[in-house]
Amino acid sequence: MSKKVTVVGAGFYGSTTALRLAEYDIFDEVVLTDIVEGKPEGLALDMNQSRSIEGFETKIIGATTTAEGAGYEKTANSDVVVITAGLPRKPGMSRMDLIGVNAGIVRGVAENIAKHSPNAVIIVVSNPLDEMTALAQIATNFPKHRVMGQAGMLDTARFTNFVAEKLGVPVASVKTLTLGSHGDTMVPVPSRCTVNGAPLSEKLSQGEIDELVDRTRNGGAEVVALLKTGSAYYAPSAAAARMAKAVIEDSGAVMPVCAWVDGEYGISGVYLGVEAEIGKTGIRKVVESKLTDSEVASLKEAAEAVRAKQADVQTL
Repeated sequence: MSKKVTVVGAGFYGSTTALRLAEYDIFDEVVLTDIVEGKPEGLALDMNQSRSIEGFETKIIGATTTAEGAGYEKTANSDVVVITAGLPRKPGMSRMDLIGVNAGIVRGVAENIAKHSPNAVIIVVSNPLDEMTALAQIATNFPKHRVMGQAGMLDTARFTNFVAEKLGVPVASVKTLTLGSHGDTMVPVPSRCTVNGAPLSEKLSQGEIDELVDRTRNGGAEVVALLKTGSAYYAPSAAAARMAKAVIEDSGAVMPVCAWVDGEYGISGVYLGVEAEIGKTGIRKVVESKLTDSEVASLKEAAEAVRAKQADVQTL
């Protein structure tokens, strides 16, 4: 059984994701597409030339595509598709500032993917994340469990890193969790945060935790402000690649992702950052973990905030 993954968009995020996926050496083919003529082919050629050095056999294929759908035949029958297409943020921009322009791009990509890979699992990473995930599901008309978004993995990784740096401990000793939306209504879950098994609240004051939560919430903007052009891609691509790996290996790994929520935590009918078990069908199930009353209340607040915006994307 040939295993194939497509990454749509050959910017820094897409190309880094494609290389990470190839280096896992668990796919037969990684297809990288872009609308800039020759760019995906050039990157694929470069990546393929690293195979003997890094010791992987996965073949990387570059494909220039058009908005009208030309070139997508090279992506046919992909098992997993990662959609990174769209404009990145510039300093001072919020994720929501991108909604109009990126909605058109993501809708077109999703329609072409549905045509050529009708059984694929889709992982959306384009911003604004929660809204673009909902839009990709509408545009493909795929079952909701086969469309998910990458956000919680990244936000959790950022939170973990900030805690480890603050305490001067290895990142492996820190466990954190963020749920909710990718943005202002992100919900860090302090009750699930530990350092070497001890509650985070025993290691840091509430004020210090709040400070790290705030930094996590603005983690992307902090990177954008420093870079001045472009946005984060090393940590985000690691998160998206791990999600694709869980799908292709049918691993059942539990990860915080943007998934369709239908009754869990008393929330229904919205794409939201929750923990989910991931396998070859996409989201096997949303994992409802024990949260405090205030954490559940924050999650419900996040759900209502993204619900209103997700309703808007139907017309975009």
